[in-house]
Amino acid sequence: MTRSEMECGRRLLCSLQDAIREAVTGARARSGRGFSGIARVTAADTIYNVDQVAEDAILDWFDRNWPREWPVEIVMEGLEGPSTTFPPGIAPRRTRVRCIIDPIDGTRCLMYDKRSAWALAALAPQNGARTNLADLVVAAMTELPIGNQGRADQLSAVRGGGRAGVIAHTLDLRTGRRRRFTPRPSPATDFRHGFASLVQFFPEGKALTARIEEELWRSLAGSDPAGTPVVFNDQYLSTGGQLHELLVGHDRMIGDLRPLVFAKLGLKSALTCHPYDICTALVLTESGGIVETPAGRPLSVPLDTTSPVAWMAYANPVLARTVRPVLRGLLRKFL
Repeated sequence: MTRSEMECGRRLLCSLQDAIREAVTGARARSGRGFSGIARVTAADTIYNVDQVAEDAILDWFDRNWPREWPVEIVMEGLEGPSTTFPPGIAPRRTRVRCIIDPIDGTRCLMYDKRSAWALAALAPQNGARTNLADLVVAAMTELPIGNQGRADQLSAVRGGGRAGVIAHTLDLRTGRRRRFTPRPSPATDFRHGFASLVQFFPEGKALTARIEEELWRSLAGSDPAGTPVVFNDQYLSTGGQLHELLVGHDRMIGDLRPLVFAKLGLKSALTCHPYDICTALVLTESGGIVETPAGRPLSVPLDTTSPVAWMAYANPVLARTVRPVLRGLLRKFL
């Protein structure tokens, strides 16, 4: 894809996510408790009524707005098949790009009005079954706010643009005005008195993950003589939300070891990160952060809705270099 095509794709994804946000906030105002009902269960996740609202908005938007001269394959949870295409009916092999979408990342947070969810989307040149998470060249993420929130963020990037190429706006939900801001991941060189976490959302694997995390911080941060905590933990039930916390400087490190932990324990669970959850990692890496496998290698996963993804994300390279050798040792010890 050329630079101009990537920029066109970035604008399109932002427009798509504006439509998702408007559809979701409107449905919440109209439907009340019906917002959180279960619509169906798929191989990738449980689909709630609010997810269905977002999915319908996506398909309608593509039908109305996606350029016909730029055929696209959509990979998204909730579709009847593994993908769909626009213009409708065109074979996936004849499309030029693959678009992976998570309509609502953090559905459970949003439907109980606890914390923002995120609409996530990214584009890669079409390469059939070989299309990989590493091939993504455009990404956008848009905040889906809770009911009493007055603003919502939107961030997007194209590969190779660097910090200057990361476009971020805050939308005032009352006035509709947008304000540009610059994402600034933390420049901290250690973790003391900062937020850094390993994912422990659900009971499955929680005890083993906690043992790994406890030893990690014992090795890296030690203990405070006064007995106060030196590293703070936050469990934001949204991978996109976690990346946002890193992008705006709130968190210094977040890691998701669930696929490795589940494999060690012999658990078969869909409750892991999937490629659509982590598809906007590009926004963080273009902002100077690091996203990689727990072993410190580039993420390389098929661009689908079911592959499990284990990952580590750091606010800056110094923190990544600090953690890597210790984490590798712990992975050998526990997993």
